[in-house]
Amino acid sequence: MSQSLLIAFVMFATVMFFTPGPNNIMLLSSGLTYGFRPTIPHIMGITVGFAFMVGAVGLGLGTIFIAYPVLQTILKYAGAAYLIYLAWAIAMSEPPSAEEDKSRGHPMTFWGAAMFQWVNAKGWVMVIGTITAYAAIAAYPWNIAIQVGLSLLLGILSCTAWALFGTALRPVLTSRRAVRAFNIVMAVLLLASLYPVFMDA
Repeated sequence: MSQSLLIAFVMFATVMFFTPGPNNIMLLSSGLTYGFRPTIPHIMGITVGFAFMVGAVGLGLGTIFIAYPVLQTILKYAGAAYLIYLAWAIAMSEPPSAEEDKSRGHPMTFWGAAMFQWVNAKGWVMVIGTITAYAAIAAYPWNIAIQVGLSLLLGILSCTAWALFGTALRPVLTSRRAVRAFNIVMAVLLLASLYPVFMDA
């Protein structure tokens, strides 16, 4: 195993996981709007979904996208459309109260968050960097196992941190108007994350 490459990969993955992106912005908003416990399925969906994507691409699925580049374009614009929808949903969301019907608003589900990874532009940047630049960490397929394991570890740590950060803001942003304003800002940041997608078009 290449220790220097492993350290470099951990540094790369840590920066990518903990810096703001669609997943972290949505977790921050969900933690504020719904609290930490209801956001746990969202956290687990991101963590497991991304690690699965790393494993699938590393074990050969990536060759399909190389052979058929149009699939990458379809995923890119499908992801952009979905992010726009999510930004609208976040901007419109308010903290549920005991008097309201809880079915009117709820955090993203496990499966929704897991499937979202496949149309997440930042997620694809992370996966491609993980699989291509750090393939020589160890002999195949141990390199994929190491990358999947570290993705699970760093994913759960970063997702939990962002959700807890949002939850910690709940005593500060006490009014519904303040929560609504915060969520609108998060929605704008989510839309801003689409800038690299369209600049690369």
